[in-house]
Amino acid sequence: MNDPKPGTKISPVSAGVAGLDGILDGGFASNRVHLIEGQPGTGKTTLALQFLLDGAASGERCLYITLSESKDELEQVAETHGWDLHGIDIFELVPAELSLDPKQQQTVVYASDLELGETIKMTLDEVRRVAPARVVFDSLSEIRLLAQNPLRYRRQVIALKHFLAQQRCTALFLDDLTEASDDLNLHSLVHGVVRLDHYALQYGAERRRLRVFKMRGRNFRGGFHDFVIRKGGIALFPRLIAAEHADGATGAEPLLSGIAELDELLGQGLDRGTSTLLMGPSGSGKSSIAMQFVMAALRRGERALLVTFDETKAILSKRAAGMGWHLEQPIASGQLILEQVDPAELSPGELTGMVRRRVEADHVRIVVLDSLSGYQNAMPAEQFMLLLMHEMLTYLNHRGVVTILTLAQHGLLGSMQSSVDLTYLSDAVLLLRFFEAAGKIRRAISVLKKRTGRHEDEIREYRLDNRGIRVGPPLSEFQGVLSGSPTYTGEHSALLTRTDGQP
Repeated sequence: MNDPKPGTKISPVSAGVAGLDGILDGGFASNRVHLIEGQPGTGKTTLALQFLLDGAASGERCLYITLSESKDELEQVAETHGWDLHGIDIFELVPAELSLDPKQQQTVVYASDLELGETIKMTLDEVRRVAPARVVFDSLSEIRLLAQNPLRYRRQVIALKHFLAQQRCTALFLDDLTEASDDLNLHSLVHGVVRLDHYALQYGAERRRLRVFKMRGRNFRGGFHDFVIRKGGIALFPRLIAAEHADGATGAEPLLSGIAELDELLGQGLDRGTSTLLMGPSGSGKSSIAMQFVMAALRRGERALLVTFDETKAILSKRAAGMGWHLEQPIASGQLILEQVDPAELSPGELTGMVRRRVEADHVRIVVLDSLSGYQNAMPAEQFMLLLMHEMLTYLNHRGVVTILTLAQHGLLGSMQSSVDLTYLSDAVLLLRFFEAAGKIRRAISVLKKRTGRHEDEIREYRLDNRGIRVGPPLSEFQGVLSGSPTYTGEHSALLTRTDGQP
């Protein structure tokens, strides 16, 4: 068979991994050879099997040629994922030097000359016999060792590439990067290059990511994309580009908290498509104020997503019940989606993918991330967190979602600082502080900024009790709030009292 005529559009072939087709601008190019490279354990075999399983499900003939793993090993890998390899031809290609049969060992001529020739010939014969539409060759490392020199290795790869193109095969060549010096040599030969990578943090689960180095004639999505390998195969989380979602729906009505004084402080609630940052020391009530807006959204029939890094679901539910909020029914109905996240086990891309799925599939209208201090632990460096949060917040704003972020500041009293500055990314910033008056520890709340409208510049006291949140009238007799040590110099009669009438 001949190659397609010049100018003929090369149709894509699905990669079989959810999200990868979008990164590749449709999938792998048909009748072309692609290189899947990565160190051992990065997931090359898993990706290759998913590629072939997708073809078998479409009724295509698929062939897996293996020099590095036996058929039993491949079937065992498939079994751990719950896959059935029926419909996929597996050809165990064992070079003569790996055979224990003494009759196959050559002593008169160079063994590598015969072994390489025999290996390639067996490969070509098997491809002709099966006539597959999809082929996986695992791995090029064995061909490199048999070739013994770069020139001979390059010629054999070129010959194999042209043969597969003539046979109308879409092929994946796997390489475990045993010879890093040959990276660019291989890249120049194939139509596309996808690299899988994994690295370990000082604590927690290892992180895996994928990067497309090249894909001829395709507007592929560059950069690193996080992925994990679970039962069922690779779960890929494409890098979020907020500009692609600029046509999202927005809502005109602001989200009110249900507390008149708090809404007045904010200039009549939180506008749709904005993000709000709650800053304050630990225990000042950031999570409770965020929950107040969540409960208000639930009463309006909207769906909400609450991602918690610092509390377990049991503790959060118990704390909410202590303030008169019962979460069992909205969680059971799916109106409230509560996700408990372990930063040591979750990659940033996976978190972004989870938020996107809830917004797009479950039509979530309010998202709470509690807290960014815990989320920061999932990031390898602070500057990357800022970039990722910029994309996520912009995406949520485009979708008309109300986003609430909480950020704990270091210390309880005195001058306070945050480990990361997200005030410039947030559309509104609420500052919470402790202060002392009448021999008691009290709480104060103020709005530092709001981009989308007016807000009060006064400071109000608020209290948390078993009836929820209460916010008092503006208090003008405050000094030193922004310094971190507010002092109240006014009349104590203007302060809030307990619901039982006690001060």
